[in-house]
Amino acid sequence: MKKLINPDLYHGKHKKKNFFEGWYFKIVDKNNENQFVFIPGISKSIKAKHNHSFIQVLNSKNRNYTYYKYNEKCFRYNNDNFKINIDKSLFALDRLKLDISCNNKSLKGNLKFNNTIKWPDSNINPGSMGFYNYLWFMKCYAQVCVLDGDIEGVLCVNGELIDFTGGTVYIEKNWGNSFPKSWVWIQSNSFSDNRASVTCSLATIPFPIRDFRGFLIGVTIDDYFYSFTTINRSKLNLKQCGTDVEITVYNKNLKLTLKTFSYKDTYMLCKGPLNGKMIPLVNETLCGKVLMILEDTKTNSIIYKGIGESAGIEYGGELLNIIDN
Repeated sequence: MKKLINPDLYHGKHKKKNFFEGWYFKIVDKNNENQFVFIPGISKSIKAKHNHSFIQVLNSKNRNYTYYKYNEKCFRYNNDNFKINIDKSLFALDRLKLDISCNNKSLKGNLKFNNTIKWPDSNINPGSMGFYNYLWFMKCYAQVCVLDGDIEGVLCVNGELIDFTGGTVYIEKNWGNSFPKSWVWIQSNSFSDNRASVTCSLATIPFPIRDFRGFLIGVTIDDYFYSFTTINRSKLNLKQCGTDVEITVYNKNLKLTLKTFSYKDTYMLCKGPLNGKMIPLVNETLCGKVLMILEDTKTNSIIYKGIGESAGIEYGGELLNIIDN
């Protein structure tokens, strides 16, 4: 029950096969010059000999992606006070410690996360997925762990010191047995006025009766949180604009528009889960842009308009399945 009402925690203790769980830590320095993602996780295959833990590292500046593979026993967790260890590295919602050395690559350092903002929830609707957490048959679950936060600390990447003090952190996670058939993901908390953040996920959700398009969008502006989700009956339209997308979503008197801007050569092919195996599956950039406009249609006024830099953008699977005609 504890991990149901706190989706940040590890869910795989009693899972023996065909299971994955991974936490996504995205960090950006204050000048939007360095964007990194670290994904610690575990993969339990149909055949136990393929079980392993991992740390995926995305370095946007060098367009470099590395999949560090570890023995399953290198994965350790603490569900009393959320913490994940893989080999010598540690990951928590308020800090991370990296100590990776492999094949002439090294990544070491300590980062502290301050002023973190959580997705508001309740026991009835825990985390960002709400009551879907209670459905046992879902192929993939998602959780936004930290919408926004400040960073303090330095990393040493292959001998180069990078100061992330004053930068931003975003944390989310997925678990289950496979990523969705198709999905779009957009995230930025690097707006020039430091007032806003946005995270947006759309995906084909397998369901016993029929598949459906589910989505969750969370926006922070100053001290306010706005959610547009399948659960709160928001209405969404998604259209493709070349290699990018434009999303318009309504909830009562609120209208949110998100438009992405990215370059094809900035995307990195990353591994993701499919039926218990980690395979090349995810195309992601960390240096996109997203135009965000939040409007009050009742007063015909703009609540917020800005461009998020260092935007994480992912497209996966058969995108046509979730695009509106």
